[in-house]
Amino acid sequence: MSEMFDFKQILSQAQEMSGKLKRVQEELRHRTVSATVGGGMVEATVNGQLDLVGIRIDPQAVDPRDVEMLQDLIVAAVSQALARAREMAQSEMQSATGIPIAQLMSQLGGGS
Repeated sequence: MSEMFDFKQILSQAQEMSGKLKRVQEELRHRTVSATVGGGMVEATVNGQLDLVGIRIDPQAVDPRDVEMLQDLIVAAVSQALARAREMAQSEMQSATGIPIAQLMSQLGGGS
């Protein structure tokens, strides 16, 4: 009978952790991080669910003779904002579960 109790306890803990993770994911939807590149010419904003939610381009960055530079600045800003959002999400998930996200993903079979 003690094995059944342990199983119920494990199931209860898993359900509790699942609830915490869902709450954190919802909170992350409303939290944002930004990255600015090119001396402030381009800024990208990403939420904790890794959605690009904003982009700001200084009009001085728009040079029809050098569109490639603007494209590179946008890619750099978005990449940096995504990296910051991933770090924020990992930190929040670790706080909620007490388990480093890489370890959690490997336990869930997701690898890292």
